[in-house]
Amino acid sequence: MRSVNIGICGLGTVGAGVFNVLGRNSDKINARANCNITVTQVGARRDNANCDTSGVEVSRDIFDVTRHSDVDIIVELIGGTTVALDLVMSALENGKHVVTANKALMAAHGTEIFAVAQSRNLIVAFEAAVAGGIPIIKALREGLSANRINWLAGIINGTTNFILSEMDSKGRDFVDVLEEAQQKGYAEADPTFDVEGIDAAHKLVIMASLAFGLPISLEGIFTDGITRLEPQDVSYARQLGYAIKHLGIARQTAGGIELRVHPTLVPETCLIAGVNGVSNAVMVNADAVGTTLFYGPGAGSEPTASSVIADIVDVARTMGSSPESWVPALGCEPSALQSQNILDIQDIETSFYIRFSALDQAGVLSSVTKIMGDTGISIEAIIQREQPAGETYVDVIILTNVTKEKFLDEAVEHIEKLETVRGRVNFIRVEHLDQ
Repeated sequence: MRSVNIGICGLGTVGAGVFNVLGRNSDKINARANCNITVTQVGARRDNANCDTSGVEVSRDIFDVTRHSDVDIIVELIGGTTVALDLVMSALENGKHVVTANKALMAAHGTEIFAVAQSRNLIVAFEAAVAGGIPIIKALREGLSANRINWLAGIINGTTNFILSEMDSKGRDFVDVLEEAQQKGYAEADPTFDVEGIDAAHKLVIMASLAFGLPISLEGIFTDGITRLEPQDVSYARQLGYAIKHLGIARQTAGGIELRVHPTLVPETCLIAGVNGVSNAVMVNADAVGTTLFYGPGAGSEPTASSVIADIVDVARTMGSSPESWVPALGCEPSALQSQNILDIQDIETSFYIRFSALDQAGVLSSVTKIMGDTGISIEAIIQREQPAGETYVDVIILTNVTKEKFLDEAVEHIEKLETVRGRVNFIRVEHLDQ
């Protein structure tokens, strides 16, 4: 049986998981790859107490691994977009195939990396870059290749899903749950990439490229985080039969592609509404198969290692065959990828949940409904909450029918100017995900 040698760059949480699973399940992995997969060298600045690298060459210079004459596949697990880009390019220049879990790198530099790889007849695989242990890349690229994909919507960041789940089930404040998430290791010391939706945006553009045949690009994507969500909105949403989820949504429309990441009300009956904790889930709607749900752990040492090793197996199987027979990185040849109009968030149509605080007196709601009507917004329901003891203001909730966001923004601006309305008007987009 032939041998395929790999070099692992980065021995953190995921790197240790890859190393350990490769050792523990070597017989099964080798049988599925039809070759002997061996870790020839590890590049890491420091050792990891969770894996025993004795008997394996370890270098403190990760670029040593890309130059190693006996390494066939470089596994990039260092993260970031600077040194990681140099590392991947060094690997390709030295004739190595690449497996990576780096979504930020793929979102920012994927087009450049794939072009270099193709010019050198090399493979770049990135299953673990999106949704951890869920094989969503392979599903979009290969499993659903017979379909015209209409839309996809995903919970693709475990940190934000954990925070929203805790706010929903226990009525906790955002800041309180974020602190716990950091203590448990779900969130970084600087959680900006997670809670502001940047991490989810990176993952969404990768999936959208596969789904719609687009070049990978972050240009035009709308991103909104969860930092402004208030516990009462999570509670009200649940009372109305909805759950609030932080979703990445990509949709093909007649006018172009929607690419957006934001908090979203989804009906409790929707498959994705019941996904809680740090789990991830992606719904995909396509013309032939209908709607499918991919669910599982979106992060973690061994779940992510599962996806990394699946890529290693795919590359190992493919090595030696004609490049013409390889599955392209984005599902079709680069020449077939076509840029499309990315819709501005102002032109996207959806329903809305609106909440504001208004004086409890006659005529207030009629003023609000007139504003809504004048801006062309149809109201599905208006709910006035019970007035708290000693308060002259009450919470008013409006659910709209589908409208363009620019009309909603115009209405909100006018409502906030009413003397009978106190403070900011909060709104959250609503998606039913049923068409």
